[in-house]
Amino acid sequence: MCLIASSCRKATNGPDSAEGKIRKAVYVVIDGVPADMTERLDLPNIREIASRGCYARSYVGGTVGRYDQTPTISAVGYMDILTGTWVNKHNVPGNSNLTPNYNYWTLFEIAKKQKREVKTGIFSSWEDNRTVLLGEGKTETDSLLIDFVADGFENDKNAFPPKEHDMHIFDIDELVSKKAAECIRNEAPDLSWVYLWYTDDAGHIFGNGNTFDEFVKLADKQIGRVWEAVKYREAHFNEEWMFIATTDHGRTYDGYHHGGQSARERTTWIAVNKDVNERLSGGGGAATDINPSVCRFMDFEVPRDVRWEQDGVSFYGDVDIMDMDLCPYDSTVVLSWKSVNPKAEVNVWATPTNKFRQGGHDEWTKMGSVASAAETFTIDLTALPASDFYKFVLETPNGSLNRWYESIPKKYIHFKMTTNQ
Repeated sequence: MCLIASSCRKATNGPDSAEGKIRKAVYVVIDGVPADMTERLDLPNIREIASRGCYARSYVGGTVGRYDQTPTISAVGYMDILTGTWVNKHNVPGNSNLTPNYNYWTLFEIAKKQKREVKTGIFSSWEDNRTVLLGEGKTETDSLLIDFVADGFENDKNAFPPKEHDMHIFDIDELVSKKAAECIRNEAPDLSWVYLWYTDDAGHIFGNGNTFDEFVKLADKQIGRVWEAVKYREAHFNEEWMFIATTDHGRTYDGYHHGGQSARERTTWIAVNKDVNERLSGGGGAATDINPSVCRFMDFEVPRDVRWEQDGVSFYGDVDIMDMDLCPYDSTVVLSWKSVNPKAEVNVWATPTNKFRQGGHDEWTKMGSVASAAETFTIDLTALPASDFYKFVLETPNGSLNRWYESIPKKYIHFKMTTNQ
């Protein structure tokens, strides 16, 4: 039995909950597995997770041709998930020479800044996920500390000497998945990230074919170890878990490469064991949705400035609007969106600055309110301080959406209207 492109239990009355249970969350990233592979292959563990909630296609890469277009590359995808933002914000455009903008908080920094204690874990076949992307111990992340760690094995050349076809990376994934399962079963961190690497290597080395397929099936077994640990915790402890399995990018048509904006490179997938709203059930979800979805499930408090910068939409719980866009027209900007809850009120905010990027605070001006059903709002830019750059936010009771707009300075417009006689 294989997965279909969208198979979801749709939440109709808000988040499902188990009264009085302690909530915990874990997400697993298997690297570089496009959606058509997960749908074609028999992957019993991903299928079982989805049977409890949802499997649906999602996307990476931001908006093609716009300010947030994002490379479909591994570390970039991890940061899309971690921060809920695209590359124009998190500033990780590749896998090397990384200088993340830590002003855009990761899911783990949000977790550690809760009023209650939140234990975290990372189980990863690439140490940079913790030391660079999460920025553990760095001043910029307020000396973030991860409580349970199993990574860095790729640096141990004695235990994992290089093998043909990079099979030592597969061996590391095996160890990482076992350590993740053991820690979750025995210690149960409140928030965990499991990263498995070899499927990406398999694609680069073998391309589309039986060998790549077999390693995706083996990755499903590795996911299954962690899934079994979560089911054990739920069966024996007063706990309710959100379990997400996903990938960081797709692949080119032949399976060998990725990084561009082709449909297969951009098309990813999310399997989650919880009922979901229209954002994911409709097949429009994004990698950036995982951060706000976990935050909502875990009831994390997220500061407004951080939340208003996130590009994702929670697929867990209620949603009022999604798919925000904008269109400039002379001295106005027309904002648009898709209404999910027509009765919700949409508050429209604007700022001509981007101080947040440098760790500062933007002063926001409320431009007005409108019913969600209107699906459009026109902003007169002359009512705002003159600027070549603006940020806009649509705020509703169940979330927020944001878009940037950079105008073309008048001095660059060389156009003279003429009349043909």
